[in-house]
Amino acid sequence: MYDWNVTEADEDKADAMFHSLADRTRRDILRRVLAGEYSVSALAESYDMSFAAVQKHVAVLEKAGLLTKRRSGREQLASGDVEAVRSVASMLDEIEAVWRGRIARIDDLLAADIPRPTE
Repeated sequence: MYDWNVTEADEDKADAMFHSLADRTRRDILRRVLAGEYSVSALAESYDMSFAAVQKHVAVLEKAGLLTKRRSGREQLASGDVEAVRSVASMLDEIEAVWRGRIARIDDLLAADIPRPTE
């Protein structure tokens, strides 16, 4: 059995990250800001929704720690946090390792139960 010593704060952060990635628009925004810094207004022009709706999507990604915003004059500039995205990938890798370990154990059990042909 795996014991990762995961804290409540770690679980809350994972919940926020996966919640933010559950939406297609937010995933698209994240892809854009990982490629380069965008103003929130430029992002809003890319979507068939209000500026306020895009602002809310950006806020969800920011709360999850997947992007950061900074002010430049009157503009809010958003950029992706590559390390945060890597942490999501790391969480998924850990889950996959558990899954692969369980499959390997099932394979071992099945192989042990297979009758061998007698010669």
